[in-house]
Amino acid sequence: MSTNRLYFIDAVRAFAILMMLQGHFIDTLLEVSYRDHNYTAYRVWEYFRGITAPTFFTISGLIFSYLLIRAKQKGDIKQRIHKGLSRGLMLIGIGYLLRAPVFEWLIGKFNNYFLVVDVLQCIGLSLILIVIIYRLVLKKTLLFSIMMLILGLVIFILEPLYRHLELPQIPLVISNYLSKANGSIFNIIPWFGYVAFGAFISTLFYRYVERPKFKLAIVSSFFIVGILLIHFSSILFMLIYDVFGISIFKDIALYNYLFIRLGNVLVIFSIFYLAENYVKQPLILKIGQKTLSIYVIHFIIIYGSFTGLGLNQLIGRTLEPWQAIIGAIIFLTVVCIISFYYGKTNGFVYSKIQKLMDRIKN
Repeated sequence: MSTNRLYFIDAVRAFAILMMLQGHFIDTLLEVSYRDHNYTAYRVWEYFRGITAPTFFTISGLIFSYLLIRAKQKGDIKQRIHKGLSRGLMLIGIGYLLRAPVFEWLIGKFNNYFLVVDVLQCIGLSLILIVIIYRLVLKKTLLFSIMMLILGLVIFILEPLYRHLELPQIPLVISNYLSKANGSIFNIIPWFGYVAFGAFISTLFYRYVERPKFKLAIVSSFFIVGILLIHFSSILFMLIYDVFGISIFKDIALYNYLFIRLGNVLVIFSIFYLAENYVKQPLILKIGQKTLSIYVIHFIIIYGSFTGLGLNQLIGRTLEPWQAIIGAIIFLTVVCIISFYYGKTNGFVYSKIQKLMDRIKN
């Protein structure tokens, strides 16, 4: 197996996190009267914003599973599994921490909103599930590949059955992972479906990336399958309904956001992998490798984690379109700079701690 890094993965991660930042900034601060689908610019922005989360989840499943499978070949699978479980738990913890209203708690004011499940908790649990599934299939790559493809398809096809799921009898901390009834945005279903598809794609790279014509084949496949999903998946599901009379396929066809968004993701993958030599710039790759710190920093600035004072509270939905666009550019730049400095600070602190520990041991 080649040890060459798949640079397009970091480039896609950079694209996804920057799209997430500008999407959150504009959605939080744009004046209400401009949120009108009669405006072409707003429709285009909203459409591309809808691609962001599916891209982020799919690429997360791809990179994590790719590293997990490669770890078996390199002989450090136990360390990778331990690291994956630890990172999953860490993401869940950070997700809750970002919503913890510390100052409200100090004055004795409590509510259940901080139990809402967001991106980090969902990705964290998804990573843990991937590890569990990988262990259940006895670390067999082919079996893992088939399992993840089937799981992704089943989760997406069954979406109408749990679309309006409510679980009042289950503890809130658990039901929030499965139901939107209490304000959760990113439930494990259907979003784990994108992670599963990413995991399936990772097995293709693992098995075939060294073959001479693999890049041409996978880029073409991504693009063609993506276009088919975007334009023809709804027609296919309606045709299945007409032939077999299974109502769930009609429900999918009439509200077919999951497969269409997966098509969008595959087209993005095809473009970035085709242009890999052009997008593997140091700055882009660095942004792609700093997605967690960038996400945390942007969340604190916009939504006022811990303090309750963020741009959401200080400015609100008051910006004109041109102000929102300029502000988003400045916001992206500032958050990225802070994350780069944050990383250097962490490295300096960790190096000093390690030196101190070495001295104690000696």
